[in-house]
Amino acid sequence: MDLSVVIVNYNVQYFLEQCILSVQTASENLKIEIIVVDNNSTDASCKLLYEKYPEIILIQNKENVGFSKANNQGVKIAKGDYVLILNPDTVVAEDTFVQILAFAKSKPNLGILGVKLIDGSGNFLPESKRGIPTPLVSFSKLFGISSKQTGKYYATHLNENETGIVAVLVGAFMLLKRSVFNEVNGFDEAYFMYGEDIDLSYKILNRGYQNYYYSNTQVIHYKGESTQKDIKNLIYFHKAMKIFYKKHFKLNRVYDFIMNFGIQFWFLLKFFNFLRPKNNLKSSLNVLYLGEDELINNYLNKKYLLVNENLIDDFDQIRNLIKKYLIDTIVFDNSIISNKKIIEHFQEFKNEGVSFKIHPRNTNFLIGSINSLNLGQVELIENN
Repeated sequence: MDLSVVIVNYNVQYFLEQCILSVQTASENLKIEIIVVDNNSTDASCKLLYEKYPEIILIQNKENVGFSKANNQGVKIAKGDYVLILNPDTVVAEDTFVQILAFAKSKPNLGILGVKLIDGSGNFLPESKRGIPTPLVSFSKLFGISSKQTGKYYATHLNENETGIVAVLVGAFMLLKRSVFNEVNGFDEAYFMYGEDIDLSYKILNRGYQNYYYSNTQVIHYKGESTQKDIKNLIYFHKAMKIFYKKHFKLNRVYDFIMNFGIQFWFLLKFFNFLRPKNNLKSSLNVLYLGEDELINNYLNKKYLLVNENLIDDFDQIRNLIKKYLIDTIVFDNSIISNKKIIEHFQEFKNEGVSFKIHPRNTNFLIGSINSLNLGQVELIENN
């Protein structure tokens, strides 16, 4: 078995299906198993897997055991030489697995491998590559102090399109040898949610391995879909930060006081930001549909239909259409456009003031997200 993909799911049925479909298309010519650990979802996630994807290995928990423990459950039954910890709100390109496995095998001292993540509007997610959040680094970042320490937080020694060694990778996409995961006893289950990826990265570094950021493949991470933004999850983040510093950087009472103050201050900022009204995807007025499904075409009440593959690849022509006809939404049909091309379009048109939606192949819904701070939107398409 080349690779075991472990996905922890909680009430994100539609994002999970889109993720699974992308994983399947990236698995051709590879021996891959998909393991989904469901944390007692109340939606139809498990029913979906049983009915449409019976080949997927499902662990169905009777309670929400958290991200760390659920991933450990999945890796425990995994058979792959490598394991990929993958969020359900991600979309991988068709060649992502071939690329990352080839790179991983070229690094004999590999710890964790992460990739370039973009959000639902095509913007780079800086947490794709990070440094160790030491108290000084985090304090500088938190209070906006301009210093070398600030750059260390997001590993700015590498730009977003540069592959190289980093300290910390994000839990949305982590590739590593199963033997290395087991060597450090996997995720620390003291972390219910958040912080566990920093802790795992740090443990692996301390064993003498090297962690890498790989920029040659890009993955969509809608971010926040699998961990809905509510007060409970802010408390989990608050607790995770305390666990990490107590575990790795407990130095003296004065230092502890300063860091505890910083964590509390950060929590208050996040709390008040949470209370602010959030924007979401607006109703589409002028839609550019890149596809040929009449049902979707009628549902969208589209203005323009592009089905010619040459036109789909013509960025200049698409940009002209956006400007000429005031296009506010581009809908990509994955039935005729690959995930890799969709990701390219996201990045190409991220500054054109348009929203992106995807119709995953063989489904009856559209998925979109305006940015990484807001929950995405799922639109069900039904026959009229």
